[in-house]
Amino acid sequence: MMTTEIYVLAGFLGSGKTTLLKQLLTEEKKQNRKVAVMMNELGKVSIDSDAVEDDVPLKELLDGCICCSIQDQLEAQLQGLLSLEKPDVIYIEATGAAHPVEVLDDVLSPLFADKIHVKGIISVVDGERWLNRKSLSPQVQQLLIEQVRHADLILLNKTDVLNEEEQARLSMEIQSLNGQAFTLLTTYSKVPIQYVRKLSGGKKHSQISSHVTTDLKLSTFVYKFENSVDQNEFENFLRNLPDTIYRIKGYIKFTFSTYPFLFQFSYGMPIYLQENMNMPLNLVFIGEKVDWQLIYDKLKQLENRNS
Repeated sequence: MMTTEIYVLAGFLGSGKTTLLKQLLTEEKKQNRKVAVMMNELGKVSIDSDAVEDDVPLKELLDGCICCSIQDQLEAQLQGLLSLEKPDVIYIEATGAAHPVEVLDDVLSPLFADKIHVKGIISVVDGERWLNRKSLSPQVQQLLIEQVRHADLILLNKTDVLNEEEQARLSMEIQSLNGQAFTLLTTYSKVPIQYVRKLSGGKKHSQISSHVTTDLKLSTFVYKFENSVDQNEFENFLRNLPDTIYRIKGYIKFTFSTYPFLFQFSYGMPIYLQENMNMPLNLVFIGEKVDWQLIYDKLKQLENRNS
């Protein structure tokens, strides 16, 4: 089955995300790949949509952040892009106020999680703003840190205005926060496309490689159920999960029910909503430093007990 690559472009307002997007679209065009774009603006009017040429399918999400107020729109728009355009790759430019974990959570709908492969989060950091971040509000400072901590590729941008000592301090501070990501000093967000293509993202479905089972960075995993499971046993499984699993959502069928439940799990709290039709039994996980093979094995055991 064909899967569409997804890249999330993160970074605070004015850091250089749109400049990066334009360059990536040019590179993708050279390689004849079919590309689509989703852009999220906090305001009612699109500011950056002219960065995307007319022949590239574009979905705009205005007047809210995909992390919260327009989450349902994102799911519907993404599903539309996947079914109508069938692109090789989708670039999602989040608002500057978006938290990477929340963006991933919204992108990975259980309705189509098995049709996409989130290759990674590319964070663009304004070097001067980072070094002067203590002048910003505590909330913005924390957001900048989160956008760095959860990235797979980090562009330390606008470094032409920094001297060598400032560039060294910037690199050291960023790498001490996230030693797993590849970090590049850039101007105008210029990055060789091969660094973007190298991103591998989290594990997909049940395709877990035997030699690398633990993801040390933020990653995703999709489990596809074939059978119903016992609810008590499933809740016991939840109680024993590591704290580094941040989100779970999807559809699960219990042995006593005709139709599945929509299941959501965040900060240790499970929520179940009964559906009145059959849905794809996909369960999407987002976590950090997680042994996905272990999670897969435990869920398989749950299924086998009731098959």
